[in-house]
Amino acid sequence: MARPRPASLADIARAAGVSAQTVSRVANGSDSVRPETAAKVREAMRTLGYRPSFAGRSLKQGRYRTVGLAMFNNITATGNIFRLDGITRAATEAGCALTLIEMDCTDHATLTSAAERLSALPVDGMIFNLTRPAENFLDFKPLAGLPMVIITNLEHPLCPTVDNDQLGCSHTIVDHLLDLGHRTVFHVAGKEESIASRLREQGWREALVARGVEPPPLLRGDWSGMSGYEAGAHLAAIPECTAIYASNDAMALGVVDALNDAGRRVPEDVSVVGVDDSLATVLPHDRITSLRFDNRAVGRWAFEHAMAEAAPQGDTPAHCLMPGTLIQRESVAPPAR
Repeated sequence: MARPRPASLADIARAAGVSAQTVSRVANGSDSVRPETAAKVREAMRTLGYRPSFAGRSLKQGRYRTVGLAMFNNITATGNIFRLDGITRAATEAGCALTLIEMDCTDHATLTSAAERLSALPVDGMIFNLTRPAENFLDFKPLAGLPMVIITNLEHPLCPTVDNDQLGCSHTIVDHLLDLGHRTVFHVAGKEESIASRLREQGWREALVARGVEPPPLLRGDWSGMSGYEAGAHLAAIPECTAIYASNDAMALGVVDALNDAGRRVPEDVSVVGVDDSLATVLPHDRITSLRFDNRAVGRWAFEHAMAEAAPQGDTPAHCLMPGTLIQRESVAPPAR
């Protein structure tokens, strides 16, 4: 079946008894039309199903009022959904829309390929959400006149960057446990290809060395609770292990279960800390001490800079690392004497 012809400006003008120019002014949000006339025009638009021309309005205003977002990992991964929420909330408040694409990391996705895909779409700025290293990261050159922001801990010579402070996260956790009297802190890291996991591991080592403590052997998980359980079962057999820092809350919960099954009490015998503070929405009684990040704030910062005017050439791009907050619960205590 043929689709019905969409209503035109002339159709709306006839239905409302006004000129096509008046309809155009109402469609473009002009305040030069009397309220009662504008109301009559909008009612005709609703009745006839009129939709203003997006392309025409964009040509007139010189902007699409849309930001492009390239996700370099599973959208539903921990933190990503909250970053996306921060971006969409900021876009809504600004009267803008969001165009989303997902990059396949198995195909060696690059910032250049993401920029090429988004530049073919009607966007005013771009955000690249990196959770894994992108090939030729430092060699990437943004397109002229199109603001681009990269969500990453790494600084870029030409693009603004923003992320949670992963190094600082580990320093906060390790210092807290050592200040309570623990002699060392064991670490259960996440996936090796993860930027966050690498930086949290680096921060853990740095924090221990800064306090004159030799880092104990590292255990690596895959972000899952089962991998945390396996690490916890191994650590439960080490008498000198009294403090464990897991790189996310799911692994921290697995560690706690393994310790309990092995007869080691949390926190009386072993203290456990996670990252992300992601269990409160799924557990009726979340007892895991965790480092909470504000991923919505990261997303908002990224949107605001992606929709801003491009910085003058030669200016140093902004680099923002947002600190986390340690949420103290029942899984941490001073070591038994």
